[in-house]
Amino acid sequence: MKYNKKHVMTNERYIAKTINETPTLLRMGAFVLRALSFNKATLGALALLLGGDLTALADQGGNDNRAPEVPDDIVVPEGNKVHFHGFGVGVQIYTWNGFSWGTAVPEATLFDEEGEIVAIHFAGPTWQSDSGSKVVGALPPIAVIVDPEAIPWLRLDAKTAEGPGIFAGTTFIQRVNTVGGKAPMANGIVVGQVARVRYTADYFFYRQTND
Repeated sequence: MKYNKKHVMTNERYIAKTINETPTLLRMGAFVLRALSFNKATLGALALLLGGDLTALADQGGNDNRAPEVPDDIVVPEGNKVHFHGFGVGVQIYTWNGFSWGTAVPEATLFDEEGEIVAIHFAGPTWQSDSGSKVVGALPPIAVIVDPEAIPWLRLDAKTAEGPGIFAGTTFIQRVNTVGGKAPMANGIVVGQVARVRYTADYFFYRQTND
C-alpha cells in the first residue's frame, strides 16, 4: 500500500492522539513517533498495532542488552553475551497448502531504542542490518510456547553471520515477548491462499565473550 503525504499526516495525528489518550502507550510514545519519522512504510503495521492490545508493546522496546528471562529450554549457553536487542514489528506470512497453513515466513522491521530502523527480518530466517551485516538462523529452532495466543519464543543457532555491522559474529538469536503472529484458526479456502498475521517481538543477538 502506498502512502501519500495527506495519508501519512492523518495517520501520524491518529497515532499521536492514541498514544496521548492511552496510559499504557505513554512509555512507547516517543519510540513509535520517532520510528514513523524514519520510515513511513511502517505506518500500516504500527497503526494496526495501535488499534489492538498494546499492553505488551508498551512494556517492550528499548535497547536493553541484558539477557532476557526465558524458559530453561531456550537459555543461551554460557560464554555468550547479548550484543544487540531490537524490537520487531511486522507480519508472519502463512500459505494454505490444502491441509494446513504450513510454516510461517517472517517479514518485519527491527527498531533500536531511539526508534530508528536498524534491520529487516525475512525468510531464512534472516536478519539484515542497515550497517551491512547479515545473520541467518539454523533450523529448526528450539521453541517454547509461553503465551498460547502468540507465536512461540525461540532460540536459534546462527548458521552464518556476515559483517561488518551489528550482526557480525552472532552466535545465537532469541525471539521473546511475542505478541500475535499465530496462523489463522480457520482453514484456508483455496490452495495458495496467503494470510499475513501481524506480530511484535523482541530479538536478542548474542556473541561469544571471554568474560
